[in-house]
Amino acid sequence: MSENKTKPTALAVEEFIEAVEHDGKRADAKALDALFRRVTGEEPVMWGPSMIGYGTYHYKYDSGREGDFLRTGFSPRKAKHSIYLMGGYCDELTGTKNDALLAKLGKYSQGKSCLYINKLTDVDMAVLEDLVRLNFEAMNKVYPAVNQ
Repeated sequence: MSENKTKPTALAVEEFIEAVEHDGKRADAKALDALFRRVTGEEPVMWGPSMIGYGTYHYKYDSGREGDFLRTGFSPRKAKHSIYLMGGYCDELTGTKNDALLAKLGKYSQGKSCLYINKLTDVDMAVLEDLVRLNFEAMNKVYPAVNQ
């Protein structure tokens, strides 16, 4: 069974954010970092070369594959910010609540557990904060922290 390729690293989050090329993306990354710290109460950790995670969880699939991953987080990608919201993926009620919040968010696109935002001025930051909180709380319910 293969291991996760994306793992926590020793890279400094602050240095990573300071190295984001575009001034607007860097400012957005700083704002997202502040939002995620406030909502989760977690210190950020770099996952791989470009993902900033807040909290971790352990999963185990029916296939036997298991591993650890970030509970929530983001990546200030060149084209769009990727925001990782897994709560709706693992909890149906959270998924329904996500839909209601997304209707009020503003301009975005999405994948299964990723929200893509070009720039933060495109969205309602209070709604984004509610989405992060809702999904983080769902992850904590579905995957309770062990020995933390």
